Amino acid sequence: MDSLWNSLMGWFKEALVGGIMGRFEGMFENLDAEISGVAAQVGATPAGWNAGVFSMIKALSDTVVLPVAGIILTFVLCYELINLILERNHMHEFDSFKIFKWIFKTYVAVYILTNTYNIVMAVFELAQNAIAGSAGLISGSVDTKLALDTLRESLEAMEAFELFGLFLESFIVSLALKAMTICIFIISYGRMLEIYLAVSVAPIPFATMANHEWGQIGNNYLRSLFAVAFQGFLIMVCIGIYAVLLNSVALSPNAHIAIWTLLGYTALLCFSLFKTGSLSKNVFGAH
Repeated sequence: MDSLWNSLMGWFKEALVGGIMGRFEGMFENLDAEISGVAAQVGATPAGWNAGVFSMIKALSDTVVLPVAGIILTFVLCYELINLILERNHMHEFDSFKIFKWIFKTYVAVYILTNTYNIVMAVFELAQNAIAGSAGLISGSVDTKLALDTLRESLEAMEAFELFGLFLESFIVSLALKAMTICIFIISYGRMLEIYLAVSVAPIPFATMANHEWGQIGNNYLRSLFAVAFQGFLIMVCIGIYAVLLNSVALSPNAHIAIWTLLGYTALLCFSLFKTGSLSKNVFGAH
């Protein structure tokens, strides 16, 4: 009878160890897949992320927003010319060089407006290079095999009922990791929607850059563009830190502490991802 009970408990223990290991292997695989997926999402330019949406945004900008930007640019340049005339006692002390300066400024303003999309795409190309470089370093941060081998040794030393409790705990943590996946999805897709909205009205702030007073609109827009572009880099840094912390958690000798620490790190990751937007704006001085 004892041998039968021991056989059943041995089978039960083996099944629990296999279930827990399978769940942890799934967590590591999901993490690797998520790192690759996020790198592809946040590292894509607006044109590369979804060509159909980008074509629609560009068409709306060219046909609807650009004519409005042209009117604003005309007003800004006329305002600049009037101030230029009034500046020198109604042209009684006028310097002809000022006219050539205004013509040159007009040419530069028109050139910037007609090349708005080239400037915007250059910002995202720059950010994409930084994100792509960080993804290559982050993807190798977790030593999965060593972590899982250490975890298996820890599990095999436990009793069956303790393993059953740990199995339930691992179920809770796996649900938390799925919530993290949804969180990353919302942040990465929400960031791209924000980029498309910003790109759609790009000609209007660029049209104000010819004037010193109105140019603050264009300067702040450009800073916001850099902020949302390099937010992807901050997202990759957050995931890289999480990957390294996950590796140290899995190597912990106490599986119970490790699994709940993992849950805490997951919650911290979600919080930090939501903070990347405001942090990036603070870094670039956008408001």
